[in-house]
Amino acid sequence: MAYTLPDLPYDYSALEPYIDEQTMRLHHDKHHQTYVNNLNAALKDHPELSELPVEELMGQLDKVPEGIKKAVRNSGGGHANHSLFWKLLSPHFDTDPEGPLREAIDSKFGSLEKFKQQFTEASLSVFGSGWAWLVKDEAGELKIVTTANQDSPLSDGLTPVLGLDVWEHAYYLKYQNRRPKYVEAFWHIVNWQEAASRFDSELAGIGSES
Repeated sequence: MAYTLPDLPYDYSALEPYIDEQTMRLHHDKHHQTYVNNLNAALKDHPELSELPVEELMGQLDKVPEGIKKAVRNSGGGHANHSLFWKLLSPHFDTDPEGPLREAIDSKFGSLEKFKQQFTEASLSVFGSGWAWLVKDEAGELKIVTTANQDSPLSDGLTPVLGLDVWEHAYYLKYQNRRPKYVEAFWHIVNWQEAASRFDSELAGIGSES
């Protein structure tokens, strides 16, 4: 089976004014589709790997042949990261986390605002292209990490709870070089319900289809 591009769970314009329709179309239809195409091409001779859910594939890179490992890491990570990213954005603006996730954030970071500040700082610290993440480690503890390019926290045994794409293609049409404005806008469109579900889940799969 080949990996496929998941549909957006909302209209392309649903996140305006925070993310514009043109950016969403290019980001989803072009950039994400390219990761899917390149991943399928890399795995064309390895059907046993392409049958794995993409989150399992990214968590088992040691099983990927050395000759295609870089391509799978890059394109598989791009597919996994974006498949989750779309779900972590919501047209229901300006919500806050609740329940166990909120309690864990308050306990770990002191408050929601302190968490947002630290996450924002991490997002702005990424040099070049990459991602900022709120992850859960194997002990169930929250931490903020960053990854370069399309590297996935799944490859480090971490469960992504919240993620922000800080590649320029995610924001340049609207925000140009003003990444801080993009990160500020992100907080208005976080799908905290999805993040909470991932925090609560034992498996925390991203639900991508292969």
